[in-house]
Amino acid sequence: MIPDSATEKPIKGQVVAVGEGKVFDNGNVRAPKVKVGDQVLFGKYAGTEVKLDGTEYLVVKEDDIFAVLG
Repeated sequence: MIPDSATEKPIKGQVVAVGEGKVFDNGNVRAPKVKVGDQVLFGKYAGTEVKLDGTEYLVVKEDDIFAVLG
């Protein structure tokens, strides 16, 4: 049986900012795989909505991004 969430189409968004990367327990840092301007696909329930200076943004963890479009 396939859950309803598996049939939902991903959402397309544009990266407007990125962090410094993922910090592991041993202190190593992995650089982000996405960059400002990238078009990405992510799930309907991914991320956290935030409002900054009157503009709404969706903060999405890199692990929640399905694909970076070319």
